Amino acid sequence: MIRPGPRNVRRDPGGPPLPGVPAVWERSTVISEGMAEVLRSLRLGGADGPAQASLRALRAEGVALSLLVGADRMPEPLWCHPELSARFEELQFTLGEGPAIDALSTGSPVLEPDLKRVRPERWPALLPAARKMGVHGVCCFPLGIGAIRVGVLTVLCHPDRLPGEQQYADAAALAAALTVVCLDGDHHRQDGEPAGLGLSMRQTSSLHRPAVHQATGMISVQLGVTMQVALLRLRAHAYASDRPLGEVAQDVVARRLRFDDEKSGPISPDSGKG
Repeated sequence: MIRPGPRNVRRDPGGPPLPGVPAVWERSTVISEGMAEVLRSLRLGGADGPAQASLRALRAEGVALSLLVGADRMPEPLWCHPELSARFEELQFTLGEGPAIDALSTGSPVLEPDLKRVRPERWPALLPAARKMGVHGVCCFPLGIGAIRVGVLTVLCHPDRLPGEQQYADAAALAAALTVVCLDGDHHRQDGEPAGLGLSMRQTSSLHRPAVHQATGMISVQLGVTMQVALLRLRAHAYASDRPLGEVAQDVVARRLRFDDEKSGPISPDSGKG
């Protein structure tokens, strides 16, 4: 039984009331049969199509699960469906802003089922890019307990069907179950793998964004700045060139792009200024 309340939900503080988002659940909400099946699969260690099954149960436009990995706790997509969800996850990571970023930083769900109602200054870079991409609404549910953050569940809302109380309850239950799967290191399938994420955790080293970390370190040395500033410069160049952050990072690592100084900007050794 799930009883979300207003303190558990983070909305745009300056925005109007959100249609389809209950201000308070006065009664307990039972999860749907479809979501119960998804949670049963997680509990039993089923790994066949968790993204597709979650999408069907939530009746959403897209769904993505990202976990925080590495020493700097960088969000890494574990599964996304369909491809639009993967592109939106990459957009948030490239820009460093968006509902998933806010959900991770605050530990509260961020519910924006209609992005047209969000104040432009809240996510100034993300909102126009999301609209151009075809994303109409987003709800993000952090994975974690207390101050512990392990990831975020992102649900893309259907443009013609605002989520109702049932969908919010189902998504909250899914996020809670995924949190348990991520934190319960003793819960394994017979083959020794953690149950239910739909991904062998031995593969996480290949999923981790090593190029971004390596490129950030190289830019830090090239410009003589901190790693945080170097990552900001990398993100700024990716945004200005309208390219995914990972692609730009690969160019830096391959020495096709170099950040020589603060004024002239990135330089391509072969063709001059990048």
